[in-house]
Amino acid sequence: MPQTNHLSFIETDKLRVGFEVSGPPDAPPVVLVHGWPDDVRTWDAFLHPLRAAGYRVIRPFLRGYGPTRFLSQSTPRSGQLAALAGDLMAFADALGLERYALIGHDWGARAAYIAASQRPERISHCIALSVGWGTNTPDQTLSLQQSRNYWYHWFFATARGAAELEQDRRALARFMWNTWSPSWKFAESEFNNTAASFDNPDWVAICLHSYRHRWGFAEGDPAYDALEQRLAQTPRIMTPTLVLHGAEDGANHPSSSAGKEKLFGHRYRRVVIPGAGHFPQREKPDEVIAEVMAWLAQAS
Repeated sequence: MPQTNHLSFIETDKLRVGFEVSGPPDAPPVVLVHGWPDDVRTWDAFLHPLRAAGYRVIRPFLRGYGPTRFLSQSTPRSGQLAALAGDLMAFADALGLERYALIGHDWGARAAYIAASQRPERISHCIALSVGWGTNTPDQTLSLQQSRNYWYHWFFATARGAAELEQDRRALARFMWNTWSPSWKFAESEFNNTAASFDNPDWVAICLHSYRHRWGFAEGDPAYDALEQRLAQTPRIMTPTLVLHGAEDGANHPSSSAGKEKLFGHRYRRVVIPGAGHFPQREKPDEVIAEVMAWLAQAS
């Protein structure tokens, strides 16, 4: 079995997507989708166990991250969630993946949920970390605790927030890692290896648009209007879904993913990981990998 993991590129209708791939081409594919502020390094601990279990491991860089680039200067630099999901589905199509499992964290979890809601026949398993389904709409109910957690959403809607992100993106990202995962003592090298992806020329524009659009402060890309209309009612997900949430998550409080069973029409499981914050795949990899491998082992 091939053991290499290398950077590859493939074009969709809008992007030249950089991705890391490992494992034989004919093995069952698992696509791992990172969040914000993060990149594919967030899944490094998953590579060996997934590969040893016989999976092909595929890790794309989202639009605005690392080596991924837009094909045209005229394409709107949208960070709306429908665009992230559209990229994910287009990426799977470009690779010729007929059926695949999805694992997503943060933005990647939101993209995975959306893709699973639209393509249940193509996605065998959906595994979402640190995000609950049904938490994407501007009119959602928020507790005071969650509103405080989302301070940066409102900050990014201001000129001051945009300037902060532009002028010192690494300091802001490091602050998020520290405050979202209060018990996690990450190495400086771990942060730096990921933060290099934030030097992408479109990173700031996409980050700002993502949070501004999410609360109705910015218009979306018209290319996703039809998908946005389908998502407006939070469609039920008919794919077997596992949700993993850190008990100490300082971005999305664990309560935000609770009580969502009615939004799923297939097998569903939610697990709260003790001692983990917003990045359980980095903080508690053994516990998370055990849950992931057990879920993937169950037939869809």
